[in-house]
Amino acid sequence: MPTTTWNRHHILSLADFTTTEYDTVLQTAASFQEVLSRRTKKVPTLQGQVVANLFFEPSTRTRSSFEIAAKRLSADTLNFAAASSSMTKGETILDTAKTYLAMGTDIMVVRHREAGVPNAIAAEMDRLGVRVSVLNAGDGQHEHPSQALLDLFTICTLIDPDHPRLDLLKGKKIAIVGDILHSRVVRSNIWSLIASGAEVHLAAPPTLLPKLFAEYISEQVEGKEQEAGGDKLILSSPSSPSSPSSPSSQLFLHWQLEPALQNADFVMTLRLQKERMTAHLLPSLREYHQLFGITRTKLQLCKPNVKVLHPGPVNRGVEISSDLMDDPEFSLIQSQVTSGVAVRMALLYLIGSGKV
Repeated sequence: MPTTTWNRHHILSLADFTTTEYDTVLQTAASFQEVLSRRTKKVPTLQGQVVANLFFEPSTRTRSSFEIAAKRLSADTLNFAAASSSMTKGETILDTAKTYLAMGTDIMVVRHREAGVPNAIAAEMDRLGVRVSVLNAGDGQHEHPSQALLDLFTICTLIDPDHPRLDLLKGKKIAIVGDILHSRVVRSNIWSLIASGAEVHLAAPPTLLPKLFAEYISEQVEGKEQEAGGDKLILSSPSSPSSPSSPSSQLFLHWQLEPALQNADFVMTLRLQKERMTAHLLPSLREYHQLFGITRTKLQLCKPNVKVLHPGPVNRGVEISSDLMDDPEFSLIQSQVTSGVAVRMALLYLIGSGKV
């Protein structure tokens, strides 16, 4: 395991992650990936600790990944389901969290459809003066740190399996295509990929990538650079309709797919989150696939060895063609799922190892 000291008590956002923290997560995950390749896949690292998965909205990959990660670390797990909990009787979110605290929980993994809930639970734990860590497993349209970290790990281990690190992506072009507006994954990916030195191109129809999003990102990026006292990012004004704005020298927005894909090293597709759409933002799914769906033909614009990622679940034939999704020559989707266990083991280990 890496010997770097880890000082972060909660993992709620990637906005303030340092290069050292990214590299520590990547190298720790690589160690656990090696553990997962063994015949005996369990280590006693978190033996005696309790990890509670507080998922207030449905999830398959993230919840199962955190559960198996905790079990591989020998932790005891508690799984919360809102539909069968006392919340149906009027119990508040914070009271639910304090109930799990009273049961001896050491780490709370929290997912909620509203932004800020993991932060609120973390603040309450801190107010109570208890040594309980909170890990954001996705909150509203805010962030999804562990997904972005497993995306980062998947790409970095493809480039250098033995020594994944952030600077491997410096200068790489990464296109992110799909429902940018509603995606918490893309917000976390923006922080991690910009920190790596990659060139990030977001592509979507105007209804899913409004100019207000560009202004929001500009404010966030500018604020971060001012806090850090750095000058890595240079903000610029809106440009052409095909590229509604370039919030920084590393981040570009497009209302057409082709400029984003041109010479791209990696393409990340995002699910159309119809459950979060409050209006008819697209004429039809067929038209969306024609214009923004990723197919073999469209990948010809990218570099020859381009790889495709998707956080899942996938709407086959909408965000990506079904044949391309299942083609290991291009698709890293199953690798993302596998990487997710190692990365979440790393996160639980890093915030939990100081408690024993």
